[in-house]
Amino acid sequence: MADRTRDRLLELYQTLLAAYGPQGWWPGEGPFEVVVGAVLTQATSWRNVEQALVNLKAAGTLSPEAMANLPPDELAALIRPAGFFRQKARRLAELVAWIERSGGLSSVLRLPTAELRASLLAVPGIGPETADSILLYAAGRPVFVVDAYTRRILTRLGLLPHEHAPYPEVTRLFTDHLPPDPGLYGEYHALLVRHGKERCRKRPRCPGCPVAAQCPFPSGSTCTLDPDPR
Repeated sequence: MADRTRDRLLELYQTLLAAYGPQGWWPGEGPFEVVVGAVLTQATSWRNVEQALVNLKAAGTLSPEAMANLPPDELAALIRPAGFFRQKARRLAELVAWIERSGGLSSVLRLPTAELRASLLAVPGIGPETADSILLYAAGRPVFVVDAYTRRILTRLGLLPHEHAPYPEVTRLFTDHLPPDPGLYGEYHALLVRHGKERCRKRPRCPGCPVAAQCPFPSGSTCTLDPDPR
């Protein structure tokens, strides 16, 4: 079973890579921009995040030191394009305060993976997906980021029992069967997001789907998921 799961995951990766090409994730000039982007992208599109990052750069505040000295209202105004800007400003302030208390970003990113993840999850508003995005894309650790696209695609392919599978179960599907390669994990996650946006939507666009041959839902059929398997 383990070998079969590995083979299916690698086949899916190769199919997506052939269809969409390398995605070049995570967009960001340096690890702190990646950290900030991981917080800002919660519940919004990357286009909105980009505008917020442009604002922060223009104001000269895209560094832990500058952001730590920024009044909350000013930070919220700068990141307004990313939505939920007051809430995200509080999260960024908490995160930056922790970074500063911990000796700066370089020191933080050298922490052991388990310790770094636990510390990130202890910051108010930082959940598993955001923490793992920071671990993978800013710290280069071999952790797999799980989001709604990942759950939807894997469920439709029969690799998960349902979309409500626990987060650790989903990430272990990758880390237990694929080599611990941050480059592979980052590219795979990006490709799943691309496929989820373009094809495997809530109402899937099956005709012409590059994954159709691997999917139990044939092209043109109705692909539905149980909204609450419990």
